[in-house]
Amino acid sequence: MKSIGKLSILFFAAMIVCSLLIVVNGQVKVGRGDFGKTTEGQNVDIYTLTNRNGMETRIISYGGIVVSLKVPDRNGKLDDVVLGFNDLESYLKADPYFGAIIGRYGNRIAKGRFTLDGVEYKLALNNGENHLHGGIKGFDKVVWDAKGIGTPAGPALVLTYLSKDGEEGYPGNLNVRVVYTLTNNNELKINYSASTDKDTVTNLTHHSYFNLAGEGKGDILNHQLVLRANSFTPTDAGSIPTGELRSVKGTPFSFLTAMAIGERINLPDQQLQLGNGYDHNWVVNGRPGTLRQAATVFEPTTGRVLEVWTTEPGVQFYTGNYLNGTLTGKSGKVYQRRSGFCLETQHYPDSPNKPSFPTTTLKKGATYQSTTIYRFSVRKG
Repeated sequence: MKSIGKLSILFFAAMIVCSLLIVVNGQVKVGRGDFGKTTEGQNVDIYTLTNRNGMETRIISYGGIVVSLKVPDRNGKLDDVVLGFNDLESYLKADPYFGAIIGRYGNRIAKGRFTLDGVEYKLALNNGENHLHGGIKGFDKVVWDAKGIGTPAGPALVLTYLSKDGEEGYPGNLNVRVVYTLTNNNELKINYSASTDKDTVTNLTHHSYFNLAGEGKGDILNHQLVLRANSFTPTDAGSIPTGELRSVKGTPFSFLTAMAIGERINLPDQQLQLGNGYDHNWVVNGRPGTLRQAATVFEPTTGRVLEVWTTEPGVQFYTGNYLNGTLTGKSGKVYQRRSGFCLETQHYPDSPNKPSFPTTTLKKGATYQSTTIYRFSVRKG
């Protein structure tokens, strides 16, 4: 198994070395290489974006997956801080949504059904009796059209996809555009936009699993988290929101001041037990539609800080509760439980069936727009 891992790493490196380089203003901004073929024979490319500070991300056209994200620590040492694989085959076989674009609808829709304009739509049930992350073949499992570009802010990757009327049961032809920009301020900025020719529901998000100590370097329980949210949406046993917006005050769900992720994760709290840990939607303070800070995470041993900024009304905080040691990552390390965390900016789960929640209906002729920024820095002390 060790030799196979080394071959995968060598193959991965060779693809990058042989990539086509896109040069902007005399500087290499985006590299492109081959990353294999899907089972249907579609070519998958990998793009390398490097900002002027040396920070680097690699993204593939399959699922718009962020394969790696190299970020400096307090001493300037770069480490990859997202979980993932070295080869396409592993992404095709495994299904933890590592680093992917999620759609048409991020998170769950109860019983895979919703009614829009008087018509009931039935979706795939791929999470027990519920619909999860766009279905059996969501946006994380399609090949996107991709183009690397240079921008004043930094190198960018433009991804486009046409989700046809009826795909996974959703109405309308949905034209989707996602732009990843690796800014020179050490941000991974994600701009989402979409338009439809028929009323539909849309809720796009990003699903990287972060470990600020470095990919494969233990669990994330000592990371210090702040969530700028006064309330969260409790769920039933199927992780479907009950409709309540519950105050975090006096509960293990209060991260209004910095708290280690693992400090209260095993308390005998009903919601923690239902989620097998943290796997809930927090209601981000401030006005939805405005870019505001939702979360901050600090990793003490490296000094790395991650800030999450978003225009979305909510954020799903997930602590890798279902990683179980069966997946081996890029560094050859096995991903054990809670070896990564997700902060998925979003509209609330099951919003199409909860009229009191912010709407996810996208009307014909309207444009869906959303922005999320993952901003990295360090604390010296």
